[in-house]
Amino acid sequence: MGLGTSLQRRWYGEESPPWWTLPLEALYRRVTRRRAERFRHDPSTVVRLPVPVVVVGNITVGGTGKTPLIVALAKAMERRGFMPGIVSRGYGGSERGPYLLTGDDDPAKVGDEPCLIRQSGVPVAIGRERPEAARLLVDAGCDLILADDGLQHYRLGRDVEICVIDGERRLGNGHLLPAGPLREPASRLAEVDFVVVNGGVPSAGEIAMRLEGGVAVNMRESSLTAPLADFAGRPAHAVAGIGNPTRFFASLAAQGIAVHGHPFADHHAFTRDDFTFADGCPVLMTDKDAVKCRRFARDNWWRVPVHAVLPESFYDAVAECIQERAS
Repeated sequence: MGLGTSLQRRWYGEESPPWWTLPLEALYRRVTRRRAERFRHDPSTVVRLPVPVVVVGNITVGGTGKTPLIVALAKAMERRGFMPGIVSRGYGGSERGPYLLTGDDDPAKVGDEPCLIRQSGVPVAIGRERPEAARLLVDAGCDLILADDGLQHYRLGRDVEICVIDGERRLGNGHLLPAGPLREPASRLAEVDFVVVNGGVPSAGEIAMRLEGGVAVNMRESSLTAPLADFAGRPAHAVAGIGNPTRFFASLAAQGIAVHGHPFADHHAFTRDDFTFADGCPVLMTDKDAVKCRRFARDNWWRVPVHAVLPESFYDAVAECIQERAS
């Protein structure tokens, strides 16, 4: 078990943080606070765009369901008359940007999540400097920018902040990195406009979100689909390089599938060597992982797409918030 895995078990378990992480947490807290204060107290450090900006992010490391949410949010804003575009850092890709995705990009270049988002039909731009990437979207005709995983990137001015929380793991032990999973103190939640909870039971004032799927799509022949129920009662390999692989494995097991789980680090760069399964059982994976495996996919490999389900009243409230602050 590696150091990272050991720490994550402590973050979300009942054990106390290792003693050596506490001084580092104190240092991280000071650096984080000073950085946030610098942007808040010096307007010249913040780049404001000529269109509204909505940031979707989290305060914990790892995945919480931001990608399905930002796609659902983009589609909801389209229905309300906006022309949204999504800006991302492009984590895991070699491209530094700014770069406007074409729809036929290599995940190794632009990152897995931007590729997945672009497949939904929404314009996507990436770049280490998000304001510059966002300007590409404005130049392309977008009148609303959605910033993926941008809660801590204060240089990009924003009109609305949405924080996503894993409803099962919540905030773990409540400690900041490296003693816990928090990128910012829990008090940061009081500053955002909306707190969305993916799974679990939301607290008062939080918006419930769930991920729905139920159908597998063949990775060699996209016209070939099958209900997950078709895989029930037999073994299958489940592969996940996401923030919380256990959630994906559990969703398959709930369909009656005898899951052999293969967890990988978030944004793992898959190769053929990661799939040394010789038993002929089907392989199921998330959409985010599938975009990196299509080149060498086999006939019995399937992706399991999901979409975020949230109340329409949430989208109405976001649109109202955008209009009020942009006026």
